[in-house]
Amino acid sequence: MKSKEKYLPILLFSCIGFGIMIGGMLNFPTQKLSSKNASQVKLNRLINFIDNDYVDEVNTDSIVDLTVNSILEKLDPHSIYIPPSIQTSEAEIMKGDFVGIGVNFYMHNDTVAVVSPLPNGPAEIAGIKAGDRILFADRTKLFGRNLPSDTLYNKLKGDDGSDVLLTIFRKSTNEKLKFNVIRRTIPIKSVDIATLINPTTGYIKISRFAETTYDEFHKGLTGLKNKGISTLIIDLRNNGGGYLERTVDIADDLLKDNELIVFTKNKKGTVNKTFATEKGIFENGKVFILIDENSASASEILAGAIQDNDRGIIVGRRSFGKGLVQREMDFEDGSAVRLTTARYYTPSGRSIQKAYTKGEGEKYSHEFDTRFESGELYAKDKIKIADSLKFKTKKGRIVYGGGGIVPDIFVPLEVKKGEEGVAYLLNTGVVGHFVFEQLDISRKKYKLMTYTQFIASVNEDTTLVIKFEKYLSKSGFEVDLSSNKDIVKKNIVAEFVRQLFGDEQSFQILLKEDPMIKAVLK
Repeated sequence: MKSKEKYLPILLFSCIGFGIMIGGMLNFPTQKLSSKNASQVKLNRLINFIDNDYVDEVNTDSIVDLTVNSILEKLDPHSIYIPPSIQTSEAEIMKGDFVGIGVNFYMHNDTVAVVSPLPNGPAEIAGIKAGDRILFADRTKLFGRNLPSDTLYNKLKGDDGSDVLLTIFRKSTNEKLKFNVIRRTIPIKSVDIATLINPTTGYIKISRFAETTYDEFHKGLTGLKNKGISTLIIDLRNNGGGYLERTVDIADDLLKDNELIVFTKNKKGTVNKTFATEKGIFENGKVFILIDENSASASEILAGAIQDNDRGIIVGRRSFGKGLVQREMDFEDGSAVRLTTARYYTPSGRSIQKAYTKGEGEKYSHEFDTRFESGELYAKDKIKIADSLKFKTKKGRIVYGGGGIVPDIFVPLEVKKGEEGVAYLLNTGVVGHFVFEQLDISRKKYKLMTYTQFIASVNEDTTLVIKFEKYLSKSGFEVDLSSNKDIVKKNIVAEFVRQLFGDEQSFQILLKEDPMIKAVLK
């Protein structure tokens, strides 16, 4: 790899790691800041003293944020402070909907570019199309101003039923248009797809465990059952976690009555156990769970429950290793603290929390480095297992605690060893941005193609990977993709299909050559 490419795994894992810290919260009740003690009084007096009498103007809010962060850094890596802007967007994602105009977009050359309007969403109904540039929201100029994300989102969001006049530039016809868009509640899917792999095998991809996840899952599984599946694959790769209740609901659909799903224990020794009920709708078919190094928290609870009850097979690579339960405390300014209040354990009694030292969050977040260096992403026998942490499943199989869920069937990274950065690059938004810009060059031509015509055309194109390399180079990353051409092209083609024809066809392309799917079908 060249210059900047060697830093890609660290940079990308840092972003993914932060997502796990944020997204791995389990749904325990929130509480408001309450009783004062001597230390709190002392801190409040100091802040007031600085605010009133310090010689220069000081933003005391920033001092408070620093103080809170300093306190939490002395605890565990998952006790975190979340500022208002992040907490607001995170709350929407976990709630499963927001009020807006219904477009996927990104900032292209400091202009809001519509990647695609959501099907039957407000923007599509109003007449907005993929490739349109949003220039104004009412009288607010949105281009050429380098607007922060929260400001931009606030201009496009609003109350349900409110309207916004959007001024659009349509590049394909070189004209400026105006559309009055009525904002509506827009669902944020947490179940990306529920589809058939073959006539008897269903596949459900869960990206996070939000409030609506079980409803989405149940609907998808019911549809697949009606089509006659006898095998179910649940894909939890890159799923950083979410609400415990939704995980339990899904496990309950798969486990028999009174089988243990998970239990938690706090510092007082209080144990809370959660069992399956008799309501499960898929208690007898075959189950496979796909995990990787970014499957964390709630994902690991589901995988652990299936593995320890000998209900199904875990396929993939060792999961992240987050076995801590957070409780959220909200502040009046919209910020929040998530504090670790308990540990959770799989049915066999395993804690899958990986080792950490209090106050050494940076070292903990860079644990991925050791996975690269040890070679465990390519060989199961490189996974470090603590022999002292042996546990037994319901049928007596040996499983291990301490550091994630170890899969029953190991599947290595698809990319060549030493080029892990390419794999994680493909999971970022950069492929989508590249494809949008390629479509933007000749969108009319692509729109006239049928799916079959497009696939034939793109399969003959030998320049796609080279163009992508040049695109990355312009973005500051000199990445050699020559060893992974087939993998890269597959992901690029799938993204083309997603933007042109939708998620269903895109997933079919990805799943057809997916090594973990192949391992299951064997």
